[in-house]
Amino acid sequence: MEVALSPSQECKFHESRDQCPFTCCLALHLAHSRKDANSALLSNYEVFQLLTDLKEQRKESGKNKHSSGQQNLNTITYETLKYISKTPCRHQSPEIVREFLTAMKSHKLTKAEKLQLLNHRPMTAVEIQLMVEESEERLTEEQIEALLHTVTSILPAGPEAEQKKNTNDDMTMDEENPA
Repeated sequence: MEVALSPSQECKFHESRDQCPFTCCLALHLAHSRKDANSALLSNYEVFQLLTDLKEQRKESGKNKHSSGQQNLNTITYETLKYISKTPCRHQSPEIVREFLTAMKSHKLTKAEKLQLLNHRPMTAVEIQLMVEESEERLTEEQIEALLHTVTSILPAGPEAEQKKNTNDDMTMDEENPA
């Protein structure tokens, strides 16, 4: 989908509106211009999808690195995709995110806390305590366990985590059954 700035919109990230043909800048501009600050929160999955789509659009249009600004944007896009593709978000989908957020409604967490859980996929109670502010006062041990169960049952771990888990299981088996 091709999106362009309307005549009344100015890009805050480029010197002039004419230098801003990028969908990501429009998305950021619109997010910054909204009155509700929480509406600007994007999950790692959404950023991954946005940058992947932008990269594909750039490939299809055949645009090359013309200016230093474009080179900088290409570098930022590349480095961000390189990092984010190693996180659990790579294995998420809109359906998984929707299911996760629906399941999170029963937990009394802020939008930012839900976003942290979605982005990082915690696997231990300690990780939950690091992501949920004042978790010791707000959550019981049972609630933390329920959160962990929700996170691990809905959000995909990815092949790396599965492989690591299988390796750990093999090591545990070797310790229990020495030859």
